[in-house]
Amino acid sequence: MTDLHRDAVVADAHNDLLMLVARRPKENWSEYFRERWIPQLREGGIDVQVLPVFIDDEFRPEGSLRETLRMIEAAHRIAEANSDEVLLCTTAADLADLADRDGRIALVLALEGCPQIDNDLELLQTLHRLGVRMVSFTHFGRSALGDGSGEDATGSRLTHAGVEAVGLLEELGVLIDVSHVGRGGVEHILELATKPVVASHSSACALREHHRNLTDDQLRGIAATGGVVCVNFFAGFLTDAEKPTVEHLADHIEYVVDVAGADHVGLGSDFVAEVFAEKIPACDRPLIIQGLEAEVFVPGLEGPAGMPLVTDALLRRGLPEATIRKVLGTNLIRVLSKE
Repeated sequence: MTDLHRDAVVADAHNDLLMLVARRPKENWSEYFRERWIPQLREGGIDVQVLPVFIDDEFRPEGSLRETLRMIEAAHRIAEANSDEVLLCTTAADLADLADRDGRIALVLALEGCPQIDNDLELLQTLHRLGVRMVSFTHFGRSALGDGSGEDATGSRLTHAGVEAVGLLEELGVLIDVSHVGRGGVEHILELATKPVVASHSSACALREHHRNLTDDQLRGIAATGGVVCVNFFAGFLTDAEKPTVEHLADHIEYVVDVAGADHVGLGSDFVAEVFAEKIPACDRPLIIQGLEAEVFVPGLEGPAGMPLVTDALLRRGLPEATIRKVLGTNLIRVLSKE
């Protein structure tokens, strides 16, 4: 780990580890997190970790809200039982001053898609009360708020409920996340937004054409809100090369810096190697998602312990230290700590 990475504030906008915590008996949640994830986060030098609440198909639709509450409860319990190592930040103020955490890793709750909400937008306020700080409206498919990027052929924008959700979330001080939202929906959100918007885990469409990636206009649009594009590490969204490398990731980061500006780029790892390894049976392999082989990862970046490799790659590119620090974490923390 370089001195720069060790000294910098490192924030990751998307790691699905909470899914794995919640799969275990509740009696094991805290111990599993302490033994399996805290060492990885420490080795990666991560100071702020956003924990998305993603609801698998097996729970939809009837069990979506129940599983959401279980996952949020899991986050609260792992934070309480490991309070010497982590702090669950449920308000913007919790993130505003890093010194107040005494070296503890900040955990931040987010919703990835809103199957638990449907049209009942008052539940967004309920989940905000429980500590949710970031919300994306959909996943690959259709939701009551809008269409995911996998439905781009519909050309649709936000629903009436989606438009109302934008206003409510801004009023609550919750970040709106456009990752996974279809292109029409992203444009609609950017037209409506009066506060910073984020993409928690999206890469550049100009370098890898895929509906999950953002066009140059979208990159500039997010920057215009004061928001941040957090670049996804998932190999299939970075390159079609048979052997992806950290340099492909660095290409996307450098490109987004050039297009959106150094103040509007962050990291959204989307580490899913352990999720797939644990959840996908052998009979379903190779796992294909949206036309991509899903279990192809950038070597060394299968999990958070590899995060220093990103800093090394950006240093090799000759990016200014100030820019690297912004990308590693200060940009994301800036928007997370605003009401």
